[in-house]
Amino acid sequence: ASGDYLVPVDHDDLVPENALYEFASAIRRDDAIDMLYSDEDKVSMDGRHFFEPHFKPDFDLDLLCSVNYICRLLAVRKDVAERARSYQSAFDGAQDLDFILRCSEQAKKIYHVPKILYHWRCHENSTAENPESKTYAFEAGRRAVQEHYNRVGVHAKVSDGEFPGLYRTEFIRDHDPLISIIIPNKDHIDDLKRCIDSIEAKSTYTNYEYIIVENNSEEKETFAYYEQLEAVNPKVHVVYYKGHFNYSAINNFGVQYAKGEYFLLLNNDTEIINDNCLEELLGYCTREDVGAVGARLYYEDDTIQHAGVVIGFGGIAGHCFVQQKRGFTGYCHRIICAQDYSAVTAACMMVKREAFEKVGGLSEELQVAFNDIDFCMKLRQAGYLIVYNPYAELYHYESKSRGSEDSEDKVRRFQQEIEFMRTRWIDLLKQGDPYYNKNLTLSKWNYSLRA
Repeated sequence: ASGDYLVPVDHDDLVPENALYEFASAIRRDDAIDMLYSDEDKVSMDGRHFFEPHFKPDFDLDLLCSVNYICRLLAVRKDVAERARSYQSAFDGAQDLDFILRCSEQAKKIYHVPKILYHWRCHENSTAENPESKTYAFEAGRRAVQEHYNRVGVHAKVSDGEFPGLYRTEFIRDHDPLISIIIPNKDHIDDLKRCIDSIEAKSTYTNYEYIIVENNSEEKETFAYYEQLEAVNPKVHVVYYKGHFNYSAINNFGVQYAKGEYFLLLNNDTEIINDNCLEELLGYCTREDVGAVGARLYYEDDTIQHAGVVIGFGGIAGHCFVQQKRGFTGYCHRIICAQDYSAVTAACMMVKREAFEKVGGLSEELQVAFNDIDFCMKLRQAGYLIVYNPYAELYHYESKSRGSEDSEDKVRRFQQEIEFMRTRWIDLLKQGDPYYNKNLTLSKWNYSLRA
């Protein structure tokens, strides 16, 4: 090949007439681009029926290590491909994933064209439609992701995900750092007890402390429970925040008493499900490039409460896949893939102390709404990634402690917080969420097509 860029395609697929123009146009606008990729869909054998459009996010290495979401159409600068040692026969069947990972390690700039520029032709023996036909390919994919971690010096173990072609990463620690679990609380000791009991009974991770931030409880049973907790569990520390309710200020106050290298911001109305929940959150958070990690949360009726946050949903931001049934995997299996998002909910968010302090904690101008979104955006602005890990699972019984936003004062405060977000993050709101796709709707939470 003599070209400046290489564009690998399969012999039986279709490339629309504007595909190379779109790539060339992007390169002309920015000649620093080393890799480009586009959205894609599938086409019937007769070339007439197009289906299953895959509208992708901008470059997301954690998603790529979960599934080869980039695939086609791909262009790579020739010298980058040469430094990456091009295709390796040891990964036949998953040579594309291995090649993309190798190139991503060498590329300084990776660009996503949010248009369908490739039609993947499907027949019954294709891995696109019949995954069981090439099981060797998925084992090669697992090895490709494992080798990527080995090359970049990340100590991790890669295993198969829930479906063929999906992969799960578990990060290996050299020690168990102290985690400070920070739980704001006002009365509702039944909720708090269930939250703490679930950790005590289930968690296989043991090096943690609780910082319970008491805020204006009124029931004497609450204070009796605090005394009992501190008497029987040396990990529990109750501190007293006297001001009016301000979620950001309460958590910032609690952090002052925390001794851990990592903070777990946790609502009192949560309950961990899996025994390795803390390890799953901690694993990603130990990476230098990660600032915060969020979990998969369910309502009491086993529907999704949180599986990541998209900027722009509902005008400012919103949770993905809300009220989808447990077991449903979402658009392109996104519910069950570890990946980067612009934000995750602070109902269960692990953040490294260094990152928390670097961005000045939560913004206290945001008393109730959007403080976690703003915090994550500050982390991203500081150069950190925000990771959603679906393998950390909890129930979230959703803000039982504070009531609804139904009074005139609460409505006024909510509008002020909306205005704060619009003013501070106007550029991002205009540009759109890089981990979403402009061809998908902002009026629903299910990744359906934009009308």
